[in-house]
Amino acid sequence: MAYEVTEQKKIGIGLIGFGIFFTFLGVILFFDRGLIALGNICFLSGVALLLGWRSTWDLFTKKMNYKGSISFFLGLVLIIVRWPITGIILEIYGSIILFSIFWASIKVVLCQLPVVGWVFQYSILLLEQLRRS
Repeated sequence: MAYEVTEQKKIGIGLIGFGIFFTFLGVILFFDRGLIALGNICFLSGVALLLGWRSTWDLFTKKMNYKGSISFFLGLVLIIVRWPITGIILEIYGSIILFSIFWASIKVVLCQLPVVGWVFQYSILLLEQLRRS
């Protein structure tokens, strides 16, 4: 098997899911900063368990990822000091910059989902055709 899914990685995936859920719930409940902060803690610990501590450290401290790291952590600080809307916007921007190297893998996983995979496949094909023309 090329990629082994250990118990630690399963827990990491679960924590990332809980982090996304709590952040989404915090945004839905009028930017509740407690839920958003809990979501961030779950998300960061899930990423650390999924990738490993050393790889996570390397991800956040690479020179090409400084812009994403700074904006992500600045957004986290803004959420804590009661600026949740600006903090969420900065965190989303930082996440897109930081995790842009994983988009190809995420696209493959989303297209292989049993129920909604065809929606992702069709939308990706449509976007590629629009980009070409």
